[in-house]
Amino acid sequence: MTFDELFFEISKRQGPGFGAGLCAFSQLLTRLKNPQNSFQIIHVAGTNGKGTVCTLLAHVLTRAGYQTGLFVSPHLISPTERISIDGKNILPRDFFHAIQTVLKQEKETLNCFEILTAAALVYFAEQKVKYAVLETGLGGRKDPTNVCVPCLSIITSVGLDHTHLLGNTLTQIAAEKAGIIKPGIPVLCGYLSPGVARVVAQRVRQQNAPLKKVCFQKPHGDAQRQNVQLVRYAAEQLGVEADALSCLETVSVPGRFEIIKTKNNQLILDGAHNPPAMENLLTYFQSTPYAKETVLVCGFMKDKDYKKMLNMLYAHFTRILVTQPPSARAAGENELAEFLTRPGVEFLPDYKDALSRACMLAPYVLCTGSFYLVGAVRRLVKK
Repeated sequence: MTFDELFFEISKRQGPGFGAGLCAFSQLLTRLKNPQNSFQIIHVAGTNGKGTVCTLLAHVLTRAGYQTGLFVSPHLISPTERISIDGKNILPRDFFHAIQTVLKQEKETLNCFEILTAAALVYFAEQKVKYAVLETGLGGRKDPTNVCVPCLSIITSVGLDHTHLLGNTLTQIAAEKAGIIKPGIPVLCGYLSPGVARVVAQRVRQQNAPLKKVCFQKPHGDAQRQNVQLVRYAAEQLGVEADALSCLETVSVPGRFEIIKTKNNQLILDGAHNPPAMENLLTYFQSTPYAKETVLVCGFMKDKDYKKMLNMLYAHFTRILVTQPPSARAAGENELAEFLTRPGVEFLPDYKDALSRACMLAPYVLCTGSFYLVGAVRRLVKK
């Protein structure tokens, strides 16, 4: 069996019937000799911004001279993007070995994310990293990454997303995110609305966790500026020399306002897939030179608030090409029918056709709405 075949098999382990839960997952790690105890962990949760903060912080720690592991999701082109050390993705053979090591110790049916989390921890321990930056997969309290005891916890933001799993209100979702706060472990937070801030503050008091930095006021400017500031605070908390922060000026995060130049166009790829992320994207986008001559290509998942996002986007673009991300969960013509009758909106179900048409219409193309779509477009362009 090849690595791609193995990953395809474990990727089917989702939904009802899969998942060991935190207690059994912790027992699995015990059978694996607790790899998570071999290095220091920075644990990051949040509705938006957590992938960016994780990636930037890992780069800073590497620049400071520490061997640093990074575990993030989703991947855009290759599953190997999920696990890296010092900016280098895990090799397929090493990923294969790590997954097989985990599966040999499986007693209860693990889900895909549990397998990947355990595999990342095994790999980081084998490679003797100093730090590992771990991004939660969903929420925080029940996430497999939450069995780890970090040296620093970070909550980037709290917004409405995954409401069918995390709760229908910001305070309910905040409680899930705040579940990563551990007794006595320092906490950093990005912008928190007053109600969310109260939930986090209560958890902080219960856990006697030092709240080192928190932004209760909505930040002026773009969300990326807040992400960078959080990374700076984290580096300060970890005792990293200021010189290492210089890399923040050059690091780009794939699929997060990533600009790719082709022969005749510039593509802006951003995986904004919920209303708070879309608001952040549009706020920043309107301040860039691309705002006036850009065609929009967008696609969404059925379980996202695509109606609200489409209305947000419609206010800023005169030409919108709606397409379907390559996923069984993609919102199609039936779901989008109401929006597709609007002037300036065109539906092209094949994302390749949508991208091709957009590139003929304008010099700049913004692709957003789903990481599945952004990943597919990125894969196509990178060829």
